[in-house]
Amino acid sequence: MQKSKAITQPYIYLLIAGIVLIAFNLRPAITSLGPLVGMIQKDIGLAHWSAGLLMSLPLIVFAVMSPLVPKIASRLTNEKTLILGLAFLLVGISIRYIPTTFFLFSGTLLAGTGIAVGNVLLPAVVKERFPEKFGLMTSVYSTSMGLIASLASGVSVPLAVNYNLGWKGAQVIWAIPVAVAIVVWLFLLKRNKNRSIHQERKSSQFNQIWRSPLAWQLAIFMGVQSFLFYVTVSWLPEILHSHGISLATAGWLLSFTQLIGLPASFIIPVLAGRFATQVWIAFSLGILSILGYSGLLIGSSYPVIIVSIILIGVALGGSFPLALTYIGLRSRTGQQASELSGMAQSTGYILAAVGPLFIGYLFDLTHVWTTPLLTLVAVSFIVMVFSMLAGRNKYV
Repeated sequence: MQKSKAITQPYIYLLIAGIVLIAFNLRPAITSLGPLVGMIQKDIGLAHWSAGLLMSLPLIVFAVMSPLVPKIASRLTNEKTLILGLAFLLVGISIRYIPTTFFLFSGTLLAGTGIAVGNVLLPAVVKERFPEKFGLMTSVYSTSMGLIASLASGVSVPLAVNYNLGWKGAQVIWAIPVAVAIVVWLFLLKRNKNRSIHQERKSSQFNQIWRSPLAWQLAIFMGVQSFLFYVTVSWLPEILHSHGISLATAGWLLSFTQLIGLPASFIIPVLAGRFATQVWIAFSLGILSILGYSGLLIGSSYPVIIVSIILIGVALGGSFPLALTYIGLRSRTGQQASELSGMAQSTGYILAAVGPLFIGYLFDLTHVWTTPLLTLVAVSFIVMVFSMLAGRNKYV
């Protein structure tokens, strides 16, 4: 934590609360829509391809915006850029209440832009403000992100149906925590009198990160682990259904896969922050991923499937926070962390957007899940290799 006379214990607690509030708001605008897509289609007449585009649009926005966010923050400071991103998110969620295709897609575009700002800058803020506790703080906000994402998915339909809010009310309710976050960060901005970081940034050369081999190793790791996550979220229920499990049960097993990864989301960054090298952590998570997808490939019995999705859940739950932790551990300053975060997340979300389409295409070609699962085993190996390379005790 940077030392300053202006920094007091209440300020630190409020800063932690502000970081957690940012994390809270990085997923619900997206995950709350998925369960409501059927209602949205009926209400405003969306075709299936349009609904698919609606769900992919935020990932495309993340890929485009991520490299730009550090440049904006270098001019405005992290705090002002975060507030701007939250404002975009608030407006985006709010205008989706108007039941037209234009406002639905425009709102999702604005929301995606706001989320991209938080995605990129949160590791940088933690690096600047808590350099000695980066692993622990990454654990706190990544676990918070996972919890609220699961909650948003789970309560969307009950809010819409049981409480008669409809799809519009069920998604616009997530504007409330955004508004709270804006208030907190406005107060933090007023209290923060230190502008040395802002002045330092003016001399930064953004293209240096893109020439670093270590940065590319981290970016590829971020990308292929994102590929695995979004493919699993998109296609795991269908894979389980092919083994004779009902679609309803398969849906619950997908939720279980994400929930079982939450302890890893908290533990992995803490462990990573305590060691100079994280190669052994990367290797362990990679082996779990390989074994998990191999289990789905070779086994059709219920116990084998349960063990496989536990292994997959732990591997996925640990890989994303590990990638976030690398951003802080492999950079020397908050500004460098911001640039590295932008580069890694841009690459990551390009692959994330391609993943479900590519795996779906492989299934369409073969009509069985063997080739797609073999591909996921191979991608798991690539994840392990680049995670181990990025886990060496080096700086970009």
